[in-house]
Formats: sequence, structure tokens, C-alpha cells
Amino acid sequence: MVIDSKLSLQHVLEEFKKEGKTIGLVPTMGALHEGHISLIDFAYSYCDKVVVSIFVNPTQFNNAKDLEKYPRNTKKDAEFLRAHQPETIVFTPEVSEVYSDKVESESFDFGSIIQYMEGEFRTGHFDGVGSVLKRLFNIVNPDKAFFGEKDFQQLQAVKKLVEITGQDIEIIGCPTSRNEFGLAQSSRNFRLNSDELKEAELIYKALSKAKRMFESNSIESIEHEVKTMFKQHPAMELEYFNIVKTKDLVPTQDKETGENYRAFIAAYLSEVRLIDNMAIN
Repeated sequence: MVIDSKLSLQHVLEEFKKEGKTIGLVPTMGALHEGHISLIDFAYSYCDKVVVSIFVNPTQFNNAKDLEKYPRNTKKDAEFLRAHQPETIVFTPEVSEVYSDKVESESFDFGSIIQYMEGEFRTGHFDGVGSVLKRLFNIVNPDKAFFGEKDFQQLQAVKKLVEITGQDIEIIGCPTSRNEFGLAQSSRNFRLNSDELKEAELIYKALSKAKRMFESNSIESIEHEVKTMFKQHPAMELEYFNIVKTKDLVPTQDKETGENYRAFIAAYLSEVRLIDNMAIN
């Protein structure tokens, strides 16, 4: 079922809610792939009905070229979903349905969790994400919403968002789906050819190396090793590599007993920007 009107969607969902059914939301920007399917399967393990929104959100792109190049094929995406799970409700609103007549970001106080990594290199990105999700949550009014841990910083920001807005939604993180080379599934991967996809496995190798080294090596030496790996592969340009405390996502050079840490990475390959992260202890 494909719906492009928020009023039509709300009417359909209201009937399900009257039957006591639990509603899950998987927000996407389209260009769907197996990673999205894993999110949808995860959502069905928690919910009776699942809504997949397909909406390329203009307010979260700080680079106009990225917005222009973002792959769009709603018909293909709907067919892809129908083949996998025909009961899924696909919501494909126009910009005016989501933002009315004022397409701009709100400002949210996400605290330290957005100050580094993506927050440092993509100014305004998380305000754009928060702005669209606040609206989508109000339109769909789901019981639960599902996000991949591949965008772990975003996942933490979304949890903070519902705390800020007071929206009664459970945010659930889902394991990262990876291809045969370990590369995190992403819509941006469609812009890479087969040789580049193989080259991009360097990201997963770097994170895995950091995880293996973490217990017995300093953070400084881990960072040096990762930077060396990228210098040996000039096809890829490392933008950042940080090891952070999971609780606040602040980069650190110190390891403390009882703390959880994650490694975050962003790199360019043929002008395609790829990000990933991994728990390392």
C-alpha cells in the first residue's frame, strides 16, 4: 500500500489502532537496499504494522550537490518493498505535506552527542534530521521507530529528540547490515562500482583493527595505525577517525575502567562520502 497524503495515512492507521495493533515506523530517504530490509524485518518482530516513509529531507543536507545527487526512484523502492513484505505501508509525501509552506530547520539542544564527528563536518545536519523526524513522528504517531546503528550518532540524537519534544515513541537501534566485504549498507553505495565497493572494505578493516588493538594499545597508537592504513590506500581519503565514550560521544585519548567506547570513521572514495562505526569494547 503506497500513500502520499498524511490525512489518508492517518485514517488508515487509526483503523489499525482501533484494533489494538502496534505501529512501527522505519524512516528512510529511499534508494532502498538490504540494510533497509533488515530494519523492516526488525520492526516486524516488534510491531503488527510497519510504515516505511520515503522522503528525501532537504533540511539535513549541508551540501546542495549531495541533495541533488541523492538517488530517487520511489516506484522502484515501492516494488522492492512489495516483493519483500507486501503488507508494509509505504508513505511517500511531498515536501509540502511534511513542511507545509516553510521548509527550514528548527534548532534542538542535543548536547555533546552532536558536537563531534558528523556534527563537526556537517553543520546543521542534526537540526535537519530532528526537524523532519519531529514532523514524521507527529504524522505517523508510531509506537516505535527503528534506526540502524550504522548511523549511531544519529540514533543517539533521535533518542534525545523524543526526550526534548516529549513525543511518546520508543526509539530502537538495529544492528548494522553489511555486504560481503564488511561495508555498511548505504544508499550511497549505489554510486560505487564493483572495484570501488571492494576498495571501501578498508573502512571495516580499520574499525576491526581498532577493536582488536583497543585492550592492549593506547588510543593514540590506534589512531596512528588507522591513519597509516589510509595513507597506504590513496584511493580513499580519511576525513576523521575518533574513539569516543559511548555515553556522550566525546572523543577521548584516555581509557577508563567501566566505560564503553566506540570508534567512528568517515572517508571519501571517488567523491562518495562513507561513514561507519563500531563498538570496540
